Order: sequence, then C-alpha cells, then structure tokens
Amino acid sequence: MSQNPTVSSTESTNESFADLDLLSTVALTRALSEDHAAAVAAVAAVAADIARAVDAAAAHIGAHGRLVYLGAGTSGRLGLLDSVELSPTFSWPSARSVALMAGGDTAVYVAVEGAEDSETLALADVARVNVKNDDVVIALAASGTTPYAIAAVNAAKARGALTVTFANNPNAPLTAAADFGITLDTGPEIISGSTRLKAGTSQKVALNTFSTALMVRLGKVYGNLMVDVRATNNKLVARAMRLTMQIAKCGDMEARAALVACDYRVKTAVVMILRDLDAHGADAALAACGGNLRTCLASPPT
Repeated sequence: MSQNPTVSSTESTNESFADLDLLSTVALTRALSEDHAAAVAAVAAVAADIARAVDAAAAHIGAHGRLVYLGAGTSGRLGLLDSVELSPTFSWPSARSVALMAGGDTAVYVAVEGAEDSETLALADVARVNVKNDDVVIALAASGTTPYAIAAVNAAKARGALTVTFANNPNAPLTAAADFGITLDTGPEIISGSTRLKAGTSQKVALNTFSTALMVRLGKVYGNLMVDVRATNNKLVARAMRLTMQIAKCGDMEARAALVACDYRVKTAVVMILRDLDAHGADAALAACGGNLRTCLASPPT
C-alpha cells in the first residue's frame, strides 16, 4: 500500500510491522528494541551539524548565559530531563538551566489540551523567563511543526538568543526557524505516530550528545573524567575521591584532606595538591584559566 505523500514521515505507517499484534512476545520485544538502532544512526548521521551547534553555543553562552530547553509532550519532558541532569553531572548552575514545557509544570505529568498549539503560551513563557541575548535555546519537536516550539524559537531569536532545534521530519518549519536546525530522520514508528519510541530515543541521544559535548568544550571534563561532579551523596563522594587520586596521583589521605578543605570540588582539590595551594589559592588559579583544569595545570605557577 502506498503512503499518502502529504503524511509526514513520523506519522506514516511502517508497513514492515503491519502484523505487530500477531508477533510472539519475544519477537515483539526484539522488534521494538532493535528499531531503536535507527535512532542512534539518525544522530550519528548529523554529528557534524551537532558539532557546529556545540561550537556556536560554547562561543555564545559566555559567563552568564543559560541553556533554555523547550518543547511539548515527550519532547518537552526530554528537554526537562537534560536540563535537570546538568547540575549534578557538571556542576552547571541550576539557575543557568531552564526548561519550558508547553502547558507548564502540570504538562510534565498530564497532557494539557491545546498547549502545544498555542503561540500565545510560547510567547508568554519566553517573556516569563526573560530569554536574553547570551542564552542558548534548544527546542525539540518530533513533527517539527509544533506551533508552541516554532513561536518560542522565533521569539528567542528576536531577543538575540542562539537557537538550536531538533526535529524528526525533513524540511520541518522548526528546523528552518533556528540558527542551527537539525533533522533526526528516524522515519515511521513501529506503532504509527508514536514518537515516544525511536523519535524520542533519537532526541534523548541528541540532547546527551549536544549538552555533553558543550560541557566538554566549556572545560567541565578533564580527559574523560567528570571533574565538575557535585558530591551530593556517598557514591559521588567516593567518585570524587577516586578522581582526585587518579589525576593528582596521590593517596587517599591526601585526597580526602584536600577535598574536605574545598567542599569536595575535584578540580580545586587537584590544584591544591599539585600546586601546594590552599583552597582559596587553587580557586584563584582555576579562575585565571576560566575554570579549565587542563589549562590551569599546564600554566606555570605564579
């Protein structure tokens, strides 16, 4: 059966699974899980596009700019998830990570009727969080046609923000609206139109890729080590210990003493040990290098 040419890719019927309900449970779970491989492939296919967006975001965000995520439904919830996880992983200030959901906080748990179609809500949300010219706005919509997302991107651009979008249909209006519009071409879903499946997976992978690469470019990672981790529980305290010992090549007693003295901030503890500084001096040395541990350790002592 031929597809209606006016139907978007994400809304099309996947004819390969026309008998999905007749599959054995093993075959069903295998088909659902294997289909997500296409999500990863879709992100890998646009790695260069994501890289350009990362480099632009790193140059744009400065010392005070924010990451502002926005979307509706599954896309909005994925943006919220990425925004929340930046603080414990990279010590990215919570105040510099904002998530806007069509329909507000209620829509995180329950669909708010008509919210994704409201340009008025989008404009109000952008104004409420006072999007500024050093912010980076990341908008997501599987269809790429969501009025809330498109209106919010246009409003953010008018305020001088850098805009990055992820959509799952080629030639989507949301893609055209952004400074960096990225298409994650995942094609039809196993269950027609259920973009919480591989379209949603591709958005999660793309967000992980974008935000992690951005944090690396901003000096939040040393090698592949999470040196800006916030040690807020026993597991993370132990991780901070291991990281400090590994980088500073010291014993556990020296690492613990330094970490206790600087409130378990790994980069500060490492500089304290390797430069024989107190916490204040180590913080000053890091600040002079823009918080980048590699740059700091490579710089001659003052």
